[in-house]
Amino acid sequence: MKLIVNLPAFNEAEKIAETIKRIPRQIEGIDEVLVQVIDDGSKDQTIEIAKTAGADFVYTNGINRGIGITFKHAAERALDNGADIMVNMDADGQFNPQDITKIIAPILNKTADMVSATRFGDKEAKDMPKAKYYLNKIAAKIIGSFMGFPIDDLTCGFRAYSRETLVRLNITPGFTYTQETIIDAIGKNLKLVWIPVEVTYFAGRKSRVVKSIFNYVSNSGKIILEAVRDVRPMKFFGWPALILLLSSFGFFVYFFVLYFQDFKISPYKNILLVAITLLIVGIQFLIFAFIADMIKSARKLIEDQAHTLKKWHYKK
Repeated sequence: MKLIVNLPAFNEAEKIAETIKRIPRQIEGIDEVLVQVIDDGSKDQTIEIAKTAGADFVYTNGINRGIGITFKHAAERALDNGADIMVNMDADGQFNPQDITKIIAPILNKTADMVSATRFGDKEAKDMPKAKYYLNKIAAKIIGSFMGFPIDDLTCGFRAYSRETLVRLNITPGFTYTQETIIDAIGKNLKLVWIPVEVTYFAGRKSRVVKSIFNYVSNSGKIILEAVRDVRPMKFFGWPALILLLSSFGFFVYFFVLYFQDFKISPYKNILLVAITLLIVGIQFLIFAFIADMIKSARKLIEDQAHTLKKWHYKK
C-alpha cells in the first residue's frame, strides 16, 4: 500500500521544508510514504528547498497556472507513481501533517472513497477570516441541501483520495477544484467522509486563491452552478420549471375567477399575460430539464469509457 502526500506549492520557500520534514514516513497499514511536490511556477527557491528537504518527487507547471490545473497535475503524477492513496495538503504548514493518519484511516478501513478535513468540527480553525468562514458555511449548507448530501466543509484542500477515486473523478482545471470534486464525487455515489482537524491561519498571510472576496464569490458561484447543473440537471431546471408552472396555474385561476364575474377580459388582461408568460417560460425550463438529463446520460457513458481507459493507462 503506497501513500503519496502531495504538496501544491507557489512561492513556499519559507515553509515547505518544515512541512515536508513533519510528514510521517511510518504509518500503520501503509508500506511506503512518499512526498510529491507540484510547483506552480514559483519565483523563489521552492523547488530547490523541497528537493533538499526530502521530497521524493518534485514537478513544476513551469508558469503559475492556478490550483485547479495544479491539482489535476498532482492526481496524474500520483497515479503515474503508483499511489494507492493520495493525500493533498497545503505546503505552508497550516495543517498538522500528523493528521494524515486520521485522514486516510476511513480509506484504509474501506469505509470511504474520499476523505476531507473539516475546519468546522470540535476544533474550529484558528484566526480564520470571518468572510471565508461564513461564506464556506453558507455554501456548504446550500449545496448540501440541493445535492441531498450533508457537506461539512466545501473548500478545504486537505483531503485523501483512494486510487479508484482519482481515476473516477472528472477533474476539470479551472479557478479551483475543491467544490467541483465534492459535487462530482457525490454525483458518482462515492463514499465521502469529513474528519475534524485543527488548522491555523497565519496572521498577515495573503491567500493564494482569494485575491478579493467579490472575485472569489463570483468565480466560486459560477463553478458551483455549473457543477450542480451537470450532476443534478433535473433538480437544477426542474424546480424552477415546477415553480413557474404552479405560479402560472395560480394566475390563470385568479384570472378566471375575475373573468367569470363580468365576462370581460380587458380589465384583467395583464394578469392573463403574466399567466401565459410564466407558462411559456416554465415549459421552456421543463424542456431544458429533459435535454440536460439526456446530456447527463450521454456524458455518463463517455465518463465510463474514460474511466476504463484511465484504469488501463494507470494500471500498476
